[in-house]
Amino acid sequence: MSLFDRYLSLWVALCILAGIVLGSVWPGLFQTVAGWEYASVNLAVGVLIWAMVYPMMVAVDFASLRHIHRRPKGLVITVVVNWLIKPFTMAALGVLFFEFLFTDLIDPADAGQYIAGLILLGAAPCTAMVFIWSQLTRGDPNYTLVQVSLNDIIMIFAFAPIVALLLGVTDLQVPWETLLLSVLLYVVIPLAAGAATRAALVGKANNGSGGEVRVARFIAAVKPFSILGLLATVVLLFGFQGHVILDKPLLIGLIAVPLLIQSYGIFAIAYVAAWAWRVPHNIAAPCALIGTSNFFELAVAVAIGLFGLNSGAALVTVVGVLVEVPVMLSLVAFANRTKRHFPDTADAANDSTQPLHPQEARR
Repeated sequence: MSLFDRYLSLWVALCILAGIVLGSVWPGLFQTVAGWEYASVNLAVGVLIWAMVYPMMVAVDFASLRHIHRRPKGLVITVVVNWLIKPFTMAALGVLFFEFLFTDLIDPADAGQYIAGLILLGAAPCTAMVFIWSQLTRGDPNYTLVQVSLNDIIMIFAFAPIVALLLGVTDLQVPWETLLLSVLLYVVIPLAAGAATRAALVGKANNGSGGEVRVARFIAAVKPFSILGLLATVVLLFGFQGHVILDKPLLIGLIAVPLLIQSYGIFAIAYVAAWAWRVPHNIAAPCALIGTSNFFELAVAVAIGLFGLNSGAALVTVVGVLVEVPVMLSLVAFANRTKRHFPDTADAANDSTQPLHPQEARR
């Protein structure tokens, strides 16, 4: 792991600070950037999100899905937690806090927007950053790749319907055209571009392992653009919302409460389920962290497209970025400390010990 990746939380924190300062010093600049919109899509945010997502999409190997029957437990937990539990618990927490517990502390007219932002985060499981969390817990990289591949396929078909269903809880009108356009722009197109790039790289190689080497080299070459896209997006988002963060720190704290409960709660559900089912730690840890982390790039983009840059929903997704990195690092540390309570891969009951990729068996 590079020195830059190791201190990612520090760089994100510095970019948050830079965004808030720049947004306060040059508000006109950020207002100009906010006006760069077409079809409810902010072009600056769109370009940066594509820069973030595309390199990670190249890593997605749909061919690996042919091997999911070999070790299904981690995938079952991932799918159930990410798609049958997480979106609904996030919506429930949003309603509980912003329509009941926090009614005396916020403007009731904004409650629906805050709930909408939480829903967007809850319905978007992690795609890119999960590779970093998996690496920090010494997770099985091939299995993590399979989990992400399956998640991305499900996301194409499930994200928009789940968001539309749960937004109905907030009595907000669902602009289906904008929602579907966002899924197309930030999931389908980058995923298709990544798959096409991967196929081209593998196709030029003489053998399977050579293709994976070419893919790894390409990802390493474009990864800096992904990191720069992440950091630039953080600066931009906190520049847009910096005045709210400075003027209403209590509101930021209130938004963080359900996000923290959701993050630690979802991790506990997935991690305990993996422990009870005797899933080996190198699968159990990434399995729990995928559901805990969010595809905040997608959530931010959709929030801006649906409700606008200065909306309460967009603010919630920005606070999600603020909360996620320290929370995930704390959970990584916890997962590493509790590794001894999980079986080794070779001892996992009723689970195949065969690698998911044939080339791994030849190493």
